[in-house]
Amino acid sequence: MGPSAAQRVVIENCAIATVDAGDTEYAFGYLVLAGNRIEAVGAGEAPRTLENVVRRIDGRGHLATPGLVNTHHHFYQWITRGLATDHNLFDWLVALYPVWARIDERMTYTAAQGSLAMMARGGVTTAMDHHYVYPRGSGDLSGSIIRAAAEMGVRFTLARGSMDRGEKDGGLPPDFAVETLQDALRATEETVERHHDASFDAMTQVAVAPCSPFSVSTELLREAAELARRLGVRLHTHGSETVQEEKFCHELFGMGPTDYFESTGWLGEDVWMAHCVHMNDSDIRAFARTKTGVAHCPSSNARLGAGIARVPDLLKAGVPVGLGVDGTASNESGELHTELRNALLINRLGAHREAALNARQALRLGTYGGARVLGRADQIGSLEPGKLADVVLWKMDTLAHASITDPVTALVLGAPAPVTASFVNGRQIVDNGRLLTADEDAIAVGTREEARRLARIAAQD
Repeated sequence: MGPSAAQRVVIENCAIATVDAGDTEYAFGYLVLAGNRIEAVGAGEAPRTLENVVRRIDGRGHLATPGLVNTHHHFYQWITRGLATDHNLFDWLVALYPVWARIDERMTYTAAQGSLAMMARGGVTTAMDHHYVYPRGSGDLSGSIIRAAAEMGVRFTLARGSMDRGEKDGGLPPDFAVETLQDALRATEETVERHHDASFDAMTQVAVAPCSPFSVSTELLREAAELARRLGVRLHTHGSETVQEEKFCHELFGMGPTDYFESTGWLGEDVWMAHCVHMNDSDIRAFARTKTGVAHCPSSNARLGAGIARVPDLLKAGVPVGLGVDGTASNESGELHTELRNALLINRLGAHREAALNARQALRLGTYGGARVLGRADQIGSLEPGKLADVVLWKMDTLAHASITDPVTALVLGAPAPVTASFVNGRQIVDNGRLLTADEDAIAVGTREEARRLARIAAQD
């Protein structure tokens, strides 16, 4: 269907933050969505002569932005929230791996519903899930997660994770919760071949994602990178999250995490890593030189006491940086808008103080920055003609925000703003703060039941 024949939705009379290359903003403007694309963005009143307009949305008192892009998450953790709340990363993993090792297909599907619903109702239009726990006999976990995302109507990247270093090999997870090297590679390749869509308007993509340097073998890291590049998909893992990880890499490999990743083929513009908290100047230069991306997870980093990532220095060096919720066992809110605010506030506690980040930089991290990290900056992340129609309309005229003159400042620093409308691929999935694609109350009941079932099973061990 050509643009002239497409059904159009017009959003008008609103403030607009396009997050384009020039940070173009309109105090009073409009957007035209034609099918699944953005057709026009401009100042003033919307044209009255457009054909095939099926709906006009009066955005008075609202701010329109690109949809938020989440670059790191672990959906299954939705059913283990509120546990090990006073632990560092390694102690937290030791406490929770025996529980996670008992997950099954029903649990991952239900947990994915909970994670996706919370993000979608809070302005996320593109989500990702780094799933790396595949206990033997647990069913089609990857398929269940992808199915939940498709039903929710959210654009989605599954980072098909893996672990092959269990307890007997000096790793943290139970041995029955890890895969062999060959099984992990085979299952990852099958997932890519079955589910990855490389088209411009893809709703589902797959990345190759061994878990972390301390839970996978060097062979798995190296061969996974080769697999991803043979298949033409992106690579994702955890990197430089804690001081303990730094020590582990030096003791086992004789080098720090960044040098180790480079030695295994894991730096490049097709790679993004979660956290990247403990990086020195040389590490940052290596990421900038190779255009390796970073998923910044400020709430999780604080929850686990990991530290403050050097986001201002990463951005100055030209490193692609997006935001991540991280798993909800280390970020119980499960909501990306919180990360806009926390990225700004926590980074101001670092070396750069009040000059670390501003509100517009935080919004860019959560939109265009995330799109760049996921390799989709040509398609999403900013409001520009020709890009996909992933748009959020935030209500900014309530008690919580009405007295803040600048709507971007209000969105980032204020209380979580209500989402009046959220569109993904031109389809509305949120209306006045409620999901249109799922029953939130039923999901709440289901996640509670699955959390209790998992707790009962884990207690029997």
